[in-house]
Amino acid sequence: MNQIDPQPAIELPQADRSAAEPEAAVPAAADALPPDRSTPDPSTPNRAAPDLAASDLAASDLAAPDLAAAVRLLSHASVLVIGDVMLDRYIYGQVTRISPEAPVPILSVEREIAYPGGAGNVVRNLTAVGAAVALVSVVGDDLAGSDLTGLVGGQPGVEPWLLVQGGRTTTMKTRLVAGGHHLLRTDREVTTPVHPRLADRMISIASDAMAATGVTVLSDYQKGLLAGDVAARLIAAAHGLGRKVIVDPKGSDYARYAGADVVIPNRRDLGEGAGLPVDDEASVIAAARALRERHGFGAVVVTEGSAGMTLVDATTARHFPAEAAEVYDVSGAGDTVTAVLAAGLAVKLELPLAVRLANLAAGIVVGKVGTAVAREADLLAALSPQGGTLRKVVSRRAALEQVERWRHQGYRVGFTNGCFDMLHPGHVHLLETARDACERLVVGLNDDAGTRRLKGATRPVQPEAVRAAVLAGLPSVDLVTVFDEDTPAALIEALRPDVLMKGADYTLDAVVGAEQVRSWGGRVLLADLLPGQTATVGPERPRG
Repeated sequence: MNQIDPQPAIELPQADRSAAEPEAAVPAAADALPPDRSTPDPSTPNRAAPDLAASDLAASDLAAPDLAAAVRLLSHASVLVIGDVMLDRYIYGQVTRISPEAPVPILSVEREIAYPGGAGNVVRNLTAVGAAVALVSVVGDDLAGSDLTGLVGGQPGVEPWLLVQGGRTTTMKTRLVAGGHHLLRTDREVTTPVHPRLADRMISIASDAMAATGVTVLSDYQKGLLAGDVAARLIAAAHGLGRKVIVDPKGSDYARYAGADVVIPNRRDLGEGAGLPVDDEASVIAAARALRERHGFGAVVVTEGSAGMTLVDATTARHFPAEAAEVYDVSGAGDTVTAVLAAGLAVKLELPLAVRLANLAAGIVVGKVGTAVAREADLLAALSPQGGTLRKVVSRRAALEQVERWRHQGYRVGFTNGCFDMLHPGHVHLLETARDACERLVVGLNDDAGTRRLKGATRPVQPEAVRAAVLAGLPSVDLVTVFDEDTPAALIEALRPDVLMKGADYTLDAVVGAEQVRSWGGRVLLADLLPGQTATVGPERPRG
């Protein structure tokens, strides 16, 4: 199974799971609760953060270095997330024919990926910025619940408390995707409230975890976890411990979240909750003020898609224009906003600054394909003044995400690789020929250690950072990523290029990755050589 993002997505386990009785639900952490305790002792540390309140960073007009310092602080956050978790499955493939049984497309499945969704996606986004997270939720005694438990528990810095309710169905959303387009989504779920005794136990566990974390998030997807008075009891418990509560709400009944410090509705939910029009920015502010005053919220942060975000609190109303350069997929952007805002408040950034970072993060994830996250490196890159050339040099993970975006746009992606030490006309000709055969070209670059293993102890002449920068400066190259293996086989398998190009001094059978590329319908091509040169060495050096 090929995975876009190996951190939060794992191959789905196939083992069966034994049923649990509703009254006998147990945590899904590594160890069950000790027999003499009804709540855990979460190990997630309440890590102290350097003092960087917005009195030091005036949130309105921060310079990029100051914003970068604020971004780096997010990794010191510790956050408790309570809410509805679900399993998000993506099934990717190709459609080349119509079923003879009915006028529907046939999807030839190529790969499947699973991610934690709902409150689990808030957790993914928190870990992406380096925060420590405790998660409290409920799953069913089914395979999806077991898969979800493995996905959540496999993330670094996460303390999961997933209680199991016998007979309950774990929410699972399955999306079928071909050519960057969604063909169908299937949902499997129940939305009835969790068993009352299980809800009591969940609140007890959450209350204990609040003491060990800086901020509490309620992520409500209306799947039954926060039904009835559960949200109100959690808010009261958090405030009793001096913890702020951030709510990602769902539906029109905002009275359930009364007294929350921050609520984050989208524009449509704001209109329904306030019972007021939200046709323009003035009406959005009016509705947010009405909602805030009606339910005693500390602040309302309205997410408005391509229009950005609006913050309304006791003293001000402020609009943050959207930060996205291009929008590919809005899936999960609200979870990203919730996560980054919570991390910011956990390290004591003032609310306007935390909102600004959340807005920046949202602009990053909507520029990715699928339910994506904004990592610390993504945020810092967005703030970096460096030009577009050096931004072509990316990590493998970023390369995978960029290739997915290109595929979503319908571009053919090409790939070539090499050491490219002392770039010469033979190299340039290879790269230009490769670019002519596709619409976006990725170059895999051997790292310094790999080049030394291939070329000898005196190589490379130029370190990998210099070689990557020189390649990125060529108009024929769209992306450069460094690999540390002896061959690019793993990188090719991950990127799945449509075109693989090498010089004609190779034979087709000798090209690493040729069999892989052909297996998914791609082409393997050999570029003609310039007279007197090969694709690997210039005219004055013997090959070897």
